[in-house]
Amino acid sequence: MAEKTISTLGVTDWREERLPDLKGKIYVITGGNSGIGFEAARMLGEAGADVILACRSPEKAESARLQLLTTTKGSVSLVGLDLADTASVRAGAEGVRGMTDRIDGLINNAGIMHTPALKTKDGFELQFGTNHLGHFLWTALLLDLVEAAAGRVVAVSSLVHKTGKKTIDFDDLMLEKRYSRFDAYAQSKLANLMFAFELDRRLAAKGSPAIAVACHPGYSVTNLQTTGPSRLLAMLYSVIKHGLSQSAHFGARPTVLAAAGAEAKRGAYYGPTRRKELLGPVSDARVSSHALDQSVQKRLWQESEKLLGISFPA
Repeated sequence: MAEKTISTLGVTDWREERLPDLKGKIYVITGGNSGIGFEAARMLGEAGADVILACRSPEKAESARLQLLTTTKGSVSLVGLDLADTASVRAGAEGVRGMTDRIDGLINNAGIMHTPALKTKDGFELQFGTNHLGHFLWTALLLDLVEAAAGRVVAVSSLVHKTGKKTIDFDDLMLEKRYSRFDAYAQSKLANLMFAFELDRRLAAKGSPAIAVACHPGYSVTNLQTTGPSRLLAMLYSVIKHGLSQSAHFGARPTVLAAAGAEAKRGAYYGPTRRKELLGPVSDARVSSHALDQSVQKRLWQESEKLLGISFPA
């Protein structure tokens, strides 16, 4: 499958030290209590930003908030969010609105991986429903606040967007005919990437001051490898990670670049650049050709609106 970079960052090893002063900027991060989300919150906070962590577990969120307050120069606030429950997504969005009237970066980071065949509270396949549909609705409900700040929507995708069925399976979107935890995850991360590309194109078409940027963390060691997969898979990941992975700190750099880097460009895709993009210096990432199919991006958008019963404001 052909792959290519779609932008030119101009930097071959982007690091958080390049961040501008972010005092007064506000970033909302889903799943900000651990892993990539936590490290991104820490980097942004140390650059002066105020961060809002949108998390499912109040206890874990509060623990993360207390840790972040030891280094951050800005404030750290919390809002409840379960992306697998549209009622929670709506309530969480209202909670954010009660805290701010602008968002400089809406970072769609949270996700689950390789779970058994389960459903969200609204009956969607769990991985697609959480990773894509939950963030699609979340973004729709908060987009006007991003536009008010001329801010960015950041979609955290994955290298696995290149795998699985290599397309969105509109004939079996919830994988009810034959469930594969691997295909389900790959489809959800492909959907994240396609959503970012389609959103940015729509924002540009209507002359919006907001942009969308995508990224991936390579193979970064986080709770993702242990909380969703079976015990056997979790053990396998613990073995293969040696020499092929990096810490969540390094894995968060593409996210922070996409959210706040002065060099970041609209509609771009960033990630590590060594060992088939598993780890290493951060710059432009390679996108599979099937992820760039605009007809599929458009149809995914339409199907997502239909499933959620909404009209996206872009």
